[in-house]
Amino acid sequence: MAEYQDVIMAGFGGQGVMLIGNLLAQAGMEQGLEVSFIPVYGAEMRGGTANCTVVLDSHPIGSPLVREPLSTIVLNEPSLDKFQPRLRAGGVQIVNASLVSQGLLDAGLRSVYIPANDMAHELGNVKLANMVALGAWLKATGALPLTAVQEALRRVVSAHYAKLIPVNAQALEAGYNFA
Repeated sequence: MAEYQDVIMAGFGGQGVMLIGNLLAQAGMEQGLEVSFIPVYGAEMRGGTANCTVVLDSHPIGSPLVREPLSTIVLNEPSLDKFQPRLRAGGVQIVNASLVSQGLLDAGLRSVYIPANDMAHELGNVKLANMVALGAWLKATGALPLTAVQEALRRVVSAHYAKLIPVNAQALEAGYNFA
């Protein structure tokens, strides 16, 4: 488990960016870490831009604002355009290969180019792409154990959608194994 980690997660509204940010923050708290979670919504709701920043640390967090993230999860091309230039040297970006052209990746950055939408579709629901990407991020950063995030699903996913917890856990594992 990493001592300090930050990540900016970004995509279109409706891709589940806030859900994976909330899930990561919950899992971090359950692992005894200090956590901050800052959601940012675009002017539109579904289909507009959405991003969030999560900071995990074993020490008190001085500021939840992150200008040069250690890592990013980008689920679409506009998010790559906005956040790839901000990624800290030596950082890692998880990039959704299903929606982002590989030619747009900065060769000087460490990228996990994962077909998140395609993998989610194979799992039976394209809405699982966010979980696939988060699983890849967990493996690439070592920030938290996969099992801790899978267990936190029970507290983040509402009881109404409890039947979806196993497939979300499976999507996390698929992304983790891909990375």
